[in-house]
Amino acid sequence: MDCSFIPEVLSQHAEEASFLWLTRGRAIHAPHYSLKDLTDLDNRLDAHIDGLRIAGADAWPFIDENLALEEAGEVFTAAVMAFDASINERVRNAVTMGCRTPGNFSALVSALGWHPYSRVEIWIDRFLSSPRQKLRHLAIAACAIHRHDPGTALDKAVVDDYLPLRARALRAVGELKRRDLSTVLLANLDSNDEACRFWAAWSATLLRERNALAVLQAFAETESGFQHRAFQLLLRTMSLDQARNWLNSLSDRPAFTRLLVQGAGMLGDPAVIPWLLEQMKIPAIARVAGEAFSSITGVDISYQDLEGEQPEGFEAGPNDNPGDDSVDLDQDENLPWPAPDLVDGLWTAHGQHYHAGTRYLIGQPITEKSARQALLFGTQRQRNAAALELALLLPDEHLFEVRGPGFRQKALLPEVEQ
Repeated sequence: MDCSFIPEVLSQHAEEASFLWLTRGRAIHAPHYSLKDLTDLDNRLDAHIDGLRIAGADAWPFIDENLALEEAGEVFTAAVMAFDASINERVRNAVTMGCRTPGNFSALVSALGWHPYSRVEIWIDRFLSSPRQKLRHLAIAACAIHRHDPGTALDKAVVDDYLPLRARALRAVGELKRRDLSTVLLANLDSNDEACRFWAAWSATLLRERNALAVLQAFAETESGFQHRAFQLLLRTMSLDQARNWLNSLSDRPAFTRLLVQGAGMLGDPAVIPWLLEQMKIPAIARVAGEAFSSITGVDISYQDLEGEQPEGFEAGPNDNPGDDSVDLDQDENLPWPAPDLVDGLWTAHGQHYHAGTRYLIGQPITEKSARQALLFGTQRQRNAAALELALLLPDEHLFEVRGPGFRQKALLPEVEQ
């Protein structure tokens, strides 16, 4: 008998696929994961899915048993297999379970995004024409992560009265660069629904609609689940002078201390590095200051032996942002502790190679070429920054999806000479 059909092996395939999908959910936002790391993780996940696929009907009892747990990882595995097998009843079961909670819904979208678009197109088309708003929401989200323009279905979705669908469609307008829908974006800038208002402003800003900046700035200055996204895009859209003045206006507000350090990295101007060196001496923000330094200079604090020890007596606390669903006790857990004196010494020796007033991303002035290099070689957070920079630099280019399967991302990224 093929080992794939041994019950214990099939059970392990099902459990590991679910577990690894949850792991990648953290990895796609992690400060220490590169595209290579993500691809390695995704290859492991795909190997378990392939083990279930080879087993065929013998795998379903284990998939069904796990699906009954109603957890997101198990929904992902069941949905990936159901869409792959294209069995109506299996798809119905996975979709029903996936629509019960926001986390399970995300797993359902991810399952549609895991397969090549051609393999799931039949299901996406069915969902787009469904009378059920939640299925149309699922389809729009799936099209967006594949960066596939759903055409007139998106035109209808941006005015749908089901607000979660409308919000996701407004986001897709920016991701897909649907400039013909700019008027709809601007009309939603004063929406009573927070998500619709944010994604309209975010997409309009990606499309360089200046009227949206005030709304995006209001989100950046208000604590919510959208604050960090707003902060990041706004800083990348402003001129250096505008950005400096805005950040300075927030400097006397203690609640913004961490965001200001992150914002320095987003801004990318080496003129902020002396200030970042001082922030590395403050335990609560030392690691995020190190990350901002790395984002500008491309220096890997761990690899280049610039790492120090955790300060004695330091205890990290949970992220207290009510809009952030992270439950990690230490939100900087995967960032190295910089040794300020060593980093300062390196900057003293090599800082003359960087020019104040120029924006940098991992050691290179921001250009189309350097942004593409960052997509290939940066960490996930750096890659997300590079994707935004490219989308702003190239008016007609889709926002690159840095959360997609690593092996598919690599295929979309031609090697760039370093």
